[in-house]
Amino acid sequence: MPESQILVHRQGPIARVTLNRPEVHNAFDEHLIAALTELFEAFAEDGDLRCVLLTGAGRSFSAGADLSWMRRTAEYSEEANLEDARRLERMLRTLDELPKPTIAMVNGAAMGGGVGLVAACDIAIAAERAVFALSEVRLGLVPAVISPYVLRAVGIRACRRYFLTGERFDAAEARRIGLLHEVVAEAELEIRALDIAEAILKGGPEALADAKSLIRLSQSLEGSLLGEATARLIARRRASAEGREGVAAFLEKRPPAWRGGREG
Repeated sequence: MPESQILVHRQGPIARVTLNRPEVHNAFDEHLIAALTELFEAFAEDGDLRCVLLTGAGRSFSAGADLSWMRRTAEYSEEANLEDARRLERMLRTLDELPKPTIAMVNGAAMGGGVGLVAACDIAIAAERAVFALSEVRLGLVPAVISPYVLRAVGIRACRRYFLTGERFDAAEARRIGLLHEVVAEAELEIRALDIAEAILKGGPEALADAKSLIRLSQSLEGSLLGEATARLIARRRASAEGREGVAAFLEKRPPAWRGGREG
């Protein structure tokens, strides 16, 4: 897959990732999935990176599965389809667990797997004209691999409607059910995303990664196990160099050492 199908623009500690297949509405196939996985894994190890923006080129965010890819998978055996699905699962999980905050900048239509990309990001904002659908059942399929992320974002009740009807819904409805945090005018989408990124940059890099881990921890443990895990986490943060610096900076009424704008 040509590198141009994913565009990465660095602005100091912020990386903007653009799915660049506008001719197919930024749909993904096995090649794009592999490239995104590799990119997200590299981002995880990039100590200078603090925030990731994800968007699409042209008028769409992502139409989900590429039609030519779907034709190929229809000829696969069940075992081959399993391996293919596992690669998609790995890409979404790598995005979801990326130790850097992520912002979905939904510039247009997000369908099927495109909704999964939105749900796997930490923060999601969309242009007013964006539309969404989970229409897999209309193809005799189900939104299986993306379901954990969508379910976590919008809840069981919304899934019971949109998984079953496959109907389209607009940005206002996507915000109402929890898929989006904000809906803005198209001209303001990037400005608002960068404003949110600036707010993120005020946090300690290690604390931000641990905050993401804390959310997953709170979903996987309960009772005394959760209580002990959270107590250990805050103790570790308080004793860390970053935690000590943050508290000292607050008490001394100065910016912490990590504080920076878009240029680092």
